[in-house]
Amino acid sequence: MDSNLQWVNEQRILRTIGALNKNNMNGYLVNTKEELIEKIMELVKENSTVACGGSMSLFETGVIDHLRSERYNFLDRYKEGLSREELTKLFKESFFADAYFASSNAVTEDGKLYNIDGNGNRVAAMLFGPEKVILVVGVNKIVKNIDEAVIRNREISAPANAKRLNKMTPCAKVGYCMDCKSNDKICREFTVISSQSNKDRIHVIFMNEDIGY
Repeated sequence: MDSNLQWVNEQRILRTIGALNKNNMNGYLVNTKEELIEKIMELVKENSTVACGGSMSLFETGVIDHLRSERYNFLDRYKEGLSREELTKLFKESFFADAYFASSNAVTEDGKLYNIDGNGNRVAAMLFGPEKVILVVGVNKIVKNIDEAVIRNREISAPANAKRLNKMTPCAKVGYCMDCKSNDKICREFTVISSQSNKDRIHVIFMNEDIGY
């Protein structure tokens, strides 16, 4: 990335971190994947029970591999051979995790988290349950406000994820949201987290590069 553009993006991240702090959430800027893992190790104690929501960002940054190390008790939703019943049980057990990892569909510059789910397990855990929520977010997910967050999901996040999951939805064919009524749709639960009562619960770790959808 051009150094000047990188600087502009960094300023945007820092503004967003400041807004998150005002909303009783924590934000951090890391420059490398190694720094990201170091920050996670700082935030989450060894032998903690950890879980995660569906996220390409966690795979791209090596966080899933880190969670699978022997450092934690990882409730691994991606473990091969899980039945639907076993996966549902794991989702419920995730509410009792010491730390829950995910990304966010969008983060606004005024410090709000915008997310959409198909099953609701990810947004539910972000809202309540786990002691800590750790979000790994690329600069590409920062938007001006909730209106831009909605547009971002309709034009980028939803169709990209529907395509990745091989869903039979219109957006997976045309590349943008069509407000479908498909049984396969992944946009069912819409949430905005605008602040927290517990300032130590939500931690958003930003990287100055494009990560995930």
